[in-house]
Amino acid sequence: MSVRRIVPDFRSADVRASAEFYSGLLGLEPVMDHGWIVTLADPDDPARQLSVASHDESAAVVPDVSIEVDNVDATYRLAQQMGAEIVHPLTDEPWGVRRFFVKGPDGHVLNILGHP
Repeated sequence: MSVRRIVPDFRSADVRASAEFYSGLLGLEPVMDHGWIVTLADPDDPARQLSVASHDESAAVVPDVSIEVDNVDATYRLAQQMGAEIVHPLTDEPWGVRRFFVKGPDGHVLNILGHP
């Protein structure tokens, strides 16, 4: 398993205002907008991203970070073998990702995802 990308996820009561702030301050541009979550990226290097979200559409918690891996199913099995707390089960989401949420020992929630 290898990591393809790591994106910090910021909870925001006002996604629009937050997206405008980070865009204006850092020169980031929207690359995904579902209304409840907006992902911004550096136009010169689209791997440099951050997301702001008011909530999560299918999970009970907004994760702290999203980590794209090359094999989400293997990572899910590994998390289970490690006895990690799964806070959102492995799910094929309607917006085109397969993901699960796992809680680290420090309490941070990781959104582990892959693109099928």
